[in-house]
Amino acid sequence: MRANFLINVLAAMETLPDVIVQYILSYMNNARDLAICNCVSRQWKESTRYIRSLYFPRNSFDKLDNPDNVVLRMISSLARLEELVVYCPFSCSGLASWLSVTALSLRHLELRMDNLTEHSPAFDGPTKMDIVGVAKNLESMKLWGVLMIQPPKWDMFHQLKRLEIVGARLEDQALSFALQACPNLVNLLLLGCEGVRSLSIELPCLEECKLDFYGLGNCSLALSSPRIRLLEVQGCSWIQVRGTSYLHSLTISNNSGRVDVVDFGNLPALEFLSIRGVQWCWDAISKMLKWANQVKHLFMKVEFTGDFEALQPFPEVDFVDFFNSHPKLIKFDAHGAMFAALCQKNSLKNVDADFTIPCLEEVVLTARSPLNAEQKMNTLESLLRYGKNLKTLVIKILQMNSNHNSADDFFQEICRFRYFNRNIVRIE
Repeated sequence: MRANFLINVLAAMETLPDVIVQYILSYMNNARDLAICNCVSRQWKESTRYIRSLYFPRNSFDKLDNPDNVVLRMISSLARLEELVVYCPFSCSGLASWLSVTALSLRHLELRMDNLTEHSPAFDGPTKMDIVGVAKNLESMKLWGVLMIQPPKWDMFHQLKRLEIVGARLEDQALSFALQACPNLVNLLLLGCEGVRSLSIELPCLEECKLDFYGLGNCSLALSSPRIRLLEVQGCSWIQVRGTSYLHSLTISNNSGRVDVVDFGNLPALEFLSIRGVQWCWDAISKMLKWANQVKHLFMKVEFTGDFEALQPFPEVDFVDFFNSHPKLIKFDAHGAMFAALCQKNSLKNVDADFTIPCLEEVVLTARSPLNAEQKMNTLESLLRYGKNLKTLVIKILQMNSNHNSADDFFQEICRFRYFNRNIVRIE
């Protein structure tokens, strides 16, 4: 049945005008499919010349001794290649030959570099990173498995709008030089990168930036991009950002170290703020909460504070001051330490009859300890009482261990609270 169907399809294709066949085949991008189509007929082989995107999977040439030449022949057969994605292994000479053919037309390039051996003493010649600089008309570039110890020998990528480097070992000077060669970047992603200690970025057109650094969590970052709208930073202890008038989404996390210093200034357009990590200095947390006074979605998952190695609990946070300082808050997600800080003895002392939380619709709270159970229940009740538009209150019970009955009693209180407010409250 399937064979007959394919025969009928091929027969129908043979009756179509060449321009229609070219249009249909132009949506194909897998190199294996291209090789098969070239064997069908002369019409198909001539029509595949107009494919603009070509993708070579990881195991494309497992049984071939010299895959570089095969890739070169396929690329050379195309009239105008605009996108090239290569996941299979390749050599420096092979990459140089491909780009010599496609450099003028190529707009999008994605390569699995695997260039860890290029910086061995036995290696002599241009690296894969150097050779990439030939494709000067690129609009987007994504590189996997990069080792960049020395600055790449690039001129300028004036057309490059998007740069992604995933899984890399970098040196500060080399990375800084590479970014300077891309002055018009709009999107920058550095994910799973290690070796970076200090990075300064000055890109006037940058709008979205995601930085994920491996290591001890002690990197420093200075960013100056007046158009920045989205920023995600992981692994930095010192962060300074200038030109934040348009920043509407900000995520700062540090899974390995401590966040010591943040310097942003006012954040008038910020709608989403997420701060995560094991330890933040309280000065950094309080500054972020002060600057983000227009935020609509606030996510806090910081376990401890403290200016030195000793881990300290959060200080008391006044319930009324906190919500008055964030009048546009719609969704509030607080884990452990922040919830406990809002539930201290004096947190509710300033509540008066006129107090309301006008915009709050969804709250997610994580409770990890039965301590101060009475204050925590008072805080939960206050959220319902003063959150006039509250639609959902989720209470997460996480790793709550106790050697006495306090944990069971606290959980029973939460269950009772949920029973009387079942339309809003949910326990996870």
